[in-house]
Amino acid sequence: MSWQYRLAGAGDVDALRTLITEHGPNPWNWLPADGVERSLRQVAAGEAWAALFERDGLLGAAILYRLHDAFPQHRPADVAADAAGYIMEAVVRRDQAGQGLGSLLLRQACEDLAARGARWVTADRHEENAASGGMMRKAGFIELACFDDWERRASGSRRSTVCGRLLD
Repeated sequence: MSWQYRLAGAGDVDALRTLITEHGPNPWNWLPADGVERSLRQVAAGEAWAALFERDGLLGAAILYRLHDAFPQHRPADVAADAAGYIMEAVVRRDQAGQGLGSLLLRQACEDLAARGARWVTADRHEENAASGGMMRKAGFIELACFDDWERRASGSRRSTVCGRLLD
């Protein structure tokens, strides 16, 4: 059976939490428990959304996103702040990595954000996170800036890269 795409509901929050806490941590990700819980509360309240792939009851990948102008300094001048989206979290099960699930979900999130009125979307990642960088490039994102981020990045260069994409 192939992966099935769907938007998550409030009843999926526990499964999303498990996926994020079990498969999200790595040297490149910053996943503070309070931040993850805040994101999950936003999904449960309908203030943010989560898209996922599942197969035979297995949650294989998820992406959490919302309308939010996280990096206003990089937003194109002709895009209003309320037309900006932000990718909060993206996680693929370790045993499912490399199949393109992340970039497919990222494209789906962009389509959903566009349907909700967004014209621009941003995401950030550790500068050296090659998997995340590849996922973003495949989904049409371009690198906008790179900056020291000592508070959130404990490994490698300790820098974050902001990526963005105009939506159709």
